[in-house]
Amino acid sequence: MIASLEGSWALILGASSGMGLATARELGRAGVNVVGVHFDTAEGQEKAAVAQEEIRSGGVQAHFFNANAASPRTRDELVPRIAELTGEKGVRILMHSLAFGTLVPFLPADDTPGLTSRQMTMTLDVMAHSLVYWTQDLFGAGLLRKGAKIYAMTSAGDVKVTANYGAVSAAKCALESHVRQLALELAPTGIAVNALRAGVTVTPSLERIPESERLIAYAADTNPHRRLTRPEDVAEAVVLLSRTESSWITGNVIGVDGGEILTG
Repeated sequence: MIASLEGSWALILGASSGMGLATARELGRAGVNVVGVHFDTAEGQEKAAVAQEEIRSGGVQAHFFNANAASPRTRDELVPRIAELTGEKGVRILMHSLAFGTLVPFLPADDTPGLTSRQMTMTLDVMAHSLVYWTQDLFGAGLLRKGAKIYAMTSAGDVKVTANYGAVSAAKCALESHVRQLALELAPTGIAVNALRAGVTVTPSLERIPESERLIAYAADTNPHRRLTRPEDVAEAVVLLSRTESSWITGNVIGVDGGEILTG
């Protein structure tokens, strides 16, 4: 059954830029109230504040919190606050769009040290394991109910690597594994869990990758649509997939890349 999203609530982890921000805006236009978590310096906080007011101007609620979404303390503080905000409705949409990881090679080269255990642990904890911890806490608080949708942002880095992408690639593989396990365990409750594999998209996280210019040029040339994926493409996919009450689409890696994976 196709349902209206108006008046429901979304929690977006990584809401101040890129795909998270585009999705927050698109959900707001669909009548969804938005709780956003982001971790920014002063400039990023200003942009998040502008986005929050922009979403509110559409007649919905928007509450952005500048906090480390991978921190247990943040979950301890925010889950009760989210429960207060959402009331009986709970969280209809959870989007995990955290892109903070180490971009260094595993092995030392050119006087540059290789990846450390601390860097590997941090990357996987932020970009993969935090999905599990947020889901545990939200579900335990009764905020994820039948019809809820959980999305985790992955990339072609699950199968492709470059010299500096090893830790992030490992995180994407772990993230997709977590999606499958959560989908299995949440299926009896009618909650769907999927990974969205976006194509190459110009975002702050992509621009931090040393090889980003080459990746952008190659994707733009080979994508069947002859353009890059845009954050708005991902946002539209989230809204579209969230309009159903069914949990029958679950445990998948869903490509939102304009066919990029076919030719790249």
